[in-house]
Formats: sequence, structure tokens, C-alpha cells
Amino acid sequence: MKEILLIGAGRSTASLIQYLVEKAQEFNWNLTIIDRDVTGLEELSHNYDCVECNAFEFDDESKRRGFIQNADLVISMLPARFHLEIAKDCILFKKNLMTASYVSDEIRKLEKDIIKAGITFICEIGVDPGIDHLSAKKVIDEITEKGGEVLDFETFTGGLLAPESDNNPWGYKFTWNPRNVVLAGRGATVKFIQEGSYKYIPYHKLFRRTELIEVDEYGKFEGIANRDSLKYRKIYGLENIRTMYRGTLRRPGFCRAWDAFVQLGVTDDSFVLPDSEHMTFREFFNLFLPYNPTDSVELKLRHYLNLAHDEIELFEKLKWLDIFEDIPIGIKNATPAQALQKILERKWSLEAEDKDMIVMWHKFVYQFEKEEKEIHSSMIVKGDDQQNTAMAKTVGLPLGIASKMVLNNEFIKPGIHIPIHKELYLPILQELENFGISFQEKVVR
Repeated sequence: MKEILLIGAGRSTASLIQYLVEKAQEFNWNLTIIDRDVTGLEELSHNYDCVECNAFEFDDESKRRGFIQNADLVISMLPARFHLEIAKDCILFKKNLMTASYVSDEIRKLEKDIIKAGITFICEIGVDPGIDHLSAKKVIDEITEKGGEVLDFETFTGGLLAPESDNNPWGYKFTWNPRNVVLAGRGATVKFIQEGSYKYIPYHKLFRRTELIEVDEYGKFEGIANRDSLKYRKIYGLENIRTMYRGTLRRPGFCRAWDAFVQLGVTDDSFVLPDSEHMTFREFFNLFLPYNPTDSVELKLRHYLNLAHDEIELFEKLKWLDIFEDIPIGIKNATPAQALQKILERKWSLEAEDKDMIVMWHKFVYQFEKEEKEIHSSMIVKGDDQQNTAMAKTVGLPLGIASKMVLNNEFIKPGIHIPIHKELYLPILQELENFGISFQEKVVR
């Protein structure tokens, strides 16, 4: 009997847990779920003999290792900073590991030990990274197998609101970890190549450099570059490509308004604000504006951001968040980023009837028989409710399917892998179609 250990049961795990429970019953597996708080999961233990839920603190090394030692497969859905210790434990006890997170440099350094232990690590098997790899590599391989050469590859993904739930001036609400949204782009220079020229965007300029994307039936989006696109040239076998650009999608106008937060400095997470618990939203923003004994916070903000009087839309986006109101932040020893997150969560949390939406869009330009051709490929997935979100589906289901393949010995390759192998991406994409997750390909020229 195979033993699955799922570490972490946050907001993106609903579809994964449902899938694993179904497969545990089908294949006579056991599923153990551990998290700091398992409230709401007890019903699974009561209803299914194959499921066990346990409260768990990550710092309890002995208990953590006990769970890992008893597993055949470990799935980590904890924040990425915890994966290294879990990876080391999996090497120690020779257990396979799955995660939706990017492969960190620290984990990459463990590859020789992973191969020596004879175990399989599959990482970047969520939505982005994850489904983007699956779908992109499928098209890239089809092009190269027929003798074509990929010249340009651009890919964008966004966790957004479904149009029927898009009811605020930002066109956005939190559909995944709010902290990750607030800190997106910090700490690294974005890198990509465009028409043969290397491009670098520092954080303070990131949200002013956008691309306009249009997706059939869903209208216009703006894309911002994401992380280091250059490393994917080698990963995808496209070392000589002239354009490699990975990005994030938002609705038009979002990035210009978010840039106001970046320029103010309120996304900083490196220091603590004194007396933040009693500070109001208005006082918080005033901290980052020049001193003037007569000008209002509103006027100082306009001057600082060089907002013309006719730039009403951006100012109204900020005002709608109540940043000028005397509402207490209520967080002790908050960093600016934590204070901003608290402010945003008041207005950006999903309502009971809201539905989220994942949008993914790829552009492939390739040369075939001396002609340049272009293909667009897009995926739209909508959530059902606050639990069965599009984010939960697209993060959890690829992870669940890949886990099933490893447990059933359908993919066993010692080492660290991301889902770019045909023996991974073809069956996963095929099974995802059963859940309404599929791509529409369009020949542009």
C-alpha cells in the first residue's frame, strides 16, 4: 500500500486534495495531510478510511521526519522557503518529492545526492510554473519535430477575476497568497531577450514596462516581465532563440496604479514601522511623503507621483482603497509591505459569490520552409466558488496527476525534473482536459 504525504493544506490545495482522495480510493493508497491548522479537514478523516489529517509545526524536526520516513511520496505545498529542509529529509529517507515551486539554486545543488539516492523530484508542476511548461513544450516539440525553428516565444499567465465578478476599479482581487502579490518582482532584476537584444528591468521600473495582450473573447490585458526568462532558453532547448519573454497578466491600468506603491516605497519588507498597531491608513501613506505643514496627504501624493489633475483614474483607484481614511492598520511591528497587504485585503478579498479566472497565453513565431509562421495558444479556466477556485484547479491538478504517475511507476527518473518531458506533458495535458483545462490554438500566419 502506497503512502502519500501532503505537507501544507492552504487555499491552493482544494482540488489537489480532492484528486488525491479519489485516487487513494481507486489505487488503495493512504493519504496523510499535515499542516499547522487542519480545521475544516477533519471531515475527510471521518468520511474516508484512507485519509488522515494531523496538526503539525514545521519546526518540529523529529515529527516532520517521522511523517516523511513513513511516506512513499511527499508533496510539499508549503511556501518555497521551506522546501530545502523537506528536500534534505527526502534525500535522507530516499523519498520522492513533488512541488509546484520554482527550483531554487539551493535545491539544484542537491541533485547529485538526489540521483545517488535514486529518487525523483518533480518541481514547477503547478500552473505557472507548471501548465505553462506542459503546454509550451508540446507546441515547441511539434514545431521542431516537423523541421521548424522556433524564433520567438512569449508566455503570459494571470490569476484574475472572471468577468462576471470584475466589479472594482483595479479589475483585481487576491486569488492566491496576498503576500506574494505584494512582494512580486522585489529582490531581483527581470531578464529576458527581445528580438536578439538582452533586456533588464530593475524593480523600480518593472510596472511601467508593459506589453499589451489580447485574448479572443476576453479582451485586453497588460503583461509585465517575470523573473529570469533567459534560463528557459536552455531548459526548452532554444539556445539560439531571438525572443524569450515570460510575463504576468493584469487588466489594463493595474500596473500604472501599482507602480504608485512601488515609487512610494510601501512594498518594502525590510524594516518595521514603529507603533504600526495604532497607525491609520492615512498616517501610513503620509510616512512616505515629503514633509509639508500645510498640504494635505492627497495633495502631497499627487505632487510626489507627478499626477496631473486630469489623471483621475489612477487617483480614484488609490482613493477607492481608503488609503486616505483614518482606519487603524492594527498590526504590531508591521513592515510597510505587511501594512499595505492589510489595506488591500479589505477590498481585494473574494466575496462569497466571486469567481476567479486563470488566463494563460503563448505566442510562438517559427520558421518553416523559409517562411515565418505564428501560433497563439490560450487557456481560460474559471473557478466554481471560493474553495474550488481556478487557481486551486490549475495549481493542484497537474501536481496530483504527476504524483499519480510517479506512484504508479509511469515516470521514474532519479534527479530533479520540471514537466518538459513528453512522457510527462502528454498524459498530464490529456487528463487535464477531463477537468475542463485545455488550450485553444490559433494560426495567425
